[in-house]
Amino acid sequence: MESWITDFMEQYGYFGILMMIALENLFPPIPSEVILTFGGFMTTNTNLTPLGVVTVATLGSLLGAVVLYYIGRMLGVERLEKLIDRWGRLLRVKKEDVRKADKWFDTYGYWAVFLCRMVPIVRSLISIPAGMSNMKLVPFLLFTTLGTLIWNTLLVYIGSAVGDNWHSIVEFMDLYSNVVLVIGILVAVVVLVLYIRRARKF
Repeated sequence: MESWITDFMEQYGYFGILMMIALENLFPPIPSEVILTFGGFMTTNTNLTPLGVVTVATLGSLLGAVVLYYIGRMLGVERLEKLIDRWGRLLRVKKEDVRKADKWFDTYGYWAVFLCRMVPIVRSLISIPAGMSNMKLVPFLLFTTLGTLIWNTLLVYIGSAVGDNWHSIVEFMDLYSNVVLVIGILVAVVVLVLYIRRARKF
């Protein structure tokens, strides 16, 4: 996958970067770390500039984020509640849980969108619950842009600074992604255990 990504970027330049980042948002297994650090490296041996790469990467991220946001809007909380009506007993989930989660997202969703833009895999998926909770589009775009801009700028300029050694940054980011994933799984397990214990009390 990595060679296909880099070949596409080398062939199409800014447009290739924009398309790859848009796809990365829609298909999280495509690693943004490869796209951004290699994009930074390209600024050392092509006519691409770090500012240009950051700009098109951010536009690509917004494009992908908006698509997922509207997918979330189409799904909606009401449809999720209908699924809970049908399958909730098996999953030990109630409508009230969905409403609580939706209320939490209404309160803290903007900051969740901002912070999650700097977490691999989650940075893409966060757009769906934002859409489902009917988060206003303009604030969603604002916090998405801010978080994405930090992530993109950091990786592009690091890739530009290390040049031919850009792949070492990708290896480090793979480690970072794995650590974040493990922490996320542990947190999810703890929350699930606490929820099941609480459900058994009632």
